Amino acid sequence: MENTHIAFVIGDVARLYRRRFDERTRSFGITGPQMRALVAIMRFPGINQGALADRLDVEPITTCRMVDRLEQAELVERRRDPQDRRAWQLYLTESAEPIAQELQAIGQTVLDDSLQGITPAEREGALAMLAKIRDNLAQASSHPHPVDHPPVAQHGGQGHG
Repeated sequence: MENTHIAFVIGDVARLYRRRFDERTRSFGITGPQMRALVAIMRFPGINQGALADRLDVEPITTCRMVDRLEQAELVERRRDPQDRRAWQLYLTESAEPIAQELQAIGQTVLDDSLQGITPAEREGALAMLAKIRDNLAQASSHPHPVDHPPVAQHGGQGHG
């Protein structure tokens, strides 16, 4: 039996969710990351670009370019943050609302399809376990454990022989 690591399975599941979602939304004419940005902005109206970058797990400059494109497509608007004049809050435009709702419905269909044959109790148990893993990882990042690494071999100009 293959030794399957839970982190790899979680990564595979996330990748496959994105792939299935992207397959079903290809006709929208925007990229998968742009769609995920729209859905995040719909779920968190007024989110700033830094928080959106964190949520999408991309670099802030990537998020800035993505938001630029969404703004040019008249799907997203930037508004000055009243608490911080240097920051921008992001909102969907009126024309983006039906698109975002359709994307959310497609996402729900992908989720429903993925949960076929899994009982509500199994879903609750899996969700509780994943939430605990997430919480452990979130807590671990604020308390790094030192790891002893073997020295990296130097391969500079010295011959062996």
